[in-house]
Amino acid sequence: MKRVIIAAAVFAVLGVSSQAQAIGCLSGAAAGGVAGHYAGHHTVLGALGGCVVGHQLHKKQKRKKQLLEQQQTLPSQPAVKKQTAQ
Repeated sequence: MKRVIIAAAVFAVLGVSSQAQAIGCLSGAAAGGVAGHYAGHHTVLGALGGCVVGHQLHKKQKRKKQLLEQQQTLPSQPAVKKQTAQ
């Protein structure tokens, strides 16, 4: 019974996620499933954890890439020195 509930939760998470979210989730779930299997036959729990972590890492990586692209498209401004009153 426990496996059925966990499997239903996994399919619900995968079914709801969009294609962009699935990139990090699927790769993380694959890695987490393998790690969970070798860490005491907890494949499903490892896959769920890997999905969450993979999704977060993918979002972080995507945000970093967008920030880098924004910095490259902005023209660089020369530094202006303040003149002090003498």
